[in-house]
Amino acid sequence: MTDSKIRKLVLSALMAALCTVMTMVIQVPSPMQGYVNLGDCAVLISAWMLGPLYGGAAAGIGSALADLLSGYAHYVPGTFAIKFLMAAAAALILRAMTKKAPSAMLAGQVAGEVIMVLGYFAYASLWLGKGLAAAASIPGNIVQGVFGLVAATVVYTVLSRSRAVVKV
Repeated sequence: MTDSKIRKLVLSALMAALCTVMTMVIQVPSPMQGYVNLGDCAVLISAWMLGPLYGGAAAGIGSALADLLSGYAHYVPGTFAIKFLMAAAAALILRAMTKKAPSAMLAGQVAGEVIMVLGYFAYASLWLGKGLAAAASIPGNIVQGVFGLVAATVVYTVLSRSRAVVKV
């Protein structure tokens, strides 16, 4: 295994742990048996630092682990898929639009957060059997998405000045 692969694997594990911790640090319960948290910040940073595959895996595993440890085991499969897709979309959009980095980051963030909001609505309404009542979770997920978007931009700006960041 090359040094760059080992570095990427170690950073993936670190980002998965960070996703777990940031999701669990502040949990504001929502009306749909879920919670609003800081995890989206770590999900987006994982995507930008590690790319679609490693970043998606870190985001999905870390966020799903937080659900499992927090007593929301019924959300684990959905969270893994949603956060993986969220990070993969953000990374792929950033990679496709490299000439316009600030707008690429914003486009990736927005796409990722739309995936999160719609993904949790679909998961709660179809898999958990909530039907249209799952729409009650949309406002909380939008607030979480906006906060995650702003926090990720600020944190990534600071991190991008260090050598720890692996460019997508």
